[in-house]
Amino acid sequence: MTQPSVILATASYDHTIRFWEAKSGRCYRTIQYPDSQVNRLEITPDKRYLAAAGNPHIRLFDINSNSPQPVMSYDSHTNNVMAVGFQCDGNWMYSGSEDGTVKIWDLRAPGCQREYESRAAVNTVVLHPNQTELISGDQNGNIRVWDLTANSCSCELVPEVDTAVRSLTVMWDGSLVVAANNHGTCYVWRLLRGNQTMTNFEPLHKLQAHNGYILKCLLSPEFCEPHRYLATASSDHTVKIWNVDGFTLEKTLIGHQRWVWDCVFSVDGAYLITASSDTTAKLWSMSSGEEIKTYQGHHKATVCCALHDGAEPSPC
Repeated sequence: MTQPSVILATASYDHTIRFWEAKSGRCYRTIQYPDSQVNRLEITPDKRYLAAAGNPHIRLFDINSNSPQPVMSYDSHTNNVMAVGFQCDGNWMYSGSEDGTVKIWDLRAPGCQREYESRAAVNTVVLHPNQTELISGDQNGNIRVWDLTANSCSCELVPEVDTAVRSLTVMWDGSLVVAANNHGTCYVWRLLRGNQTMTNFEPLHKLQAHNGYILKCLLSPEFCEPHRYLATASSDHTVKIWNVDGFTLEKTLIGHQRWVWDCVFSVDGAYLITASSDTTAKLWSMSSGEEIKTYQGHHKATVCCALHDGAEPSPC
């Protein structure tokens, strides 16, 4: 099977993962996932594999194959895996789970190489662009920085006590981090380098973005420059696009009928893909704020999406 240059995948409570032709909206491959729901999807930097985070495992599927079977299963979490991602050259994977742990997995070796205890259900984990720090957010409202070089927690923040941190995002150049919570609030910090390698958080802005939950927040990618946007996907059925310069509201994307669980930018920031409980995923134009395409085929809530429309990375 020839691999399209744009890899777009969605997963749903109907226990399937679907691959879509982004332009036509045609679903060209469906993977049955009977064991659990899929909470998060992520594509490896080289576009070869799709990671599906379930309960309690992570499965890796070959994007270029028609095989319904995963090529690898990662099994040491004991509850829902809510976050998954890859280091920039794809050598290792990180994950966060409702079992209270953040784990690191070497893709070339079996088993989990490292484990960090958050002591509360982990909802979100992001990798700092420096590739040496993981930032996690949990159900108790804690944000923690895990220094992979020192192999320890280097920083702890609690923006709002007992308010779950639902989603974290870091600017591509490492200058900002945003945390979104269950009260519809985004906390924005500048990331400053300390005397050591440790990252320091300087409060920059508090944004009341939605009245409902924010289920995902995402900062725009490098090739979107000089424009810098923050997308917030919410239980209020909308996605809002904020200008990072002043955090003014640029656009509200209206079209989904239920909660919007996930969103992902195209590599140049010109488009946004969203996934919703209304069973659909949608493609939006960032310049017009209009819906361009709806991906229909799932039978239950579509809760996560993954997109890789960029080139394969040069070694980092």
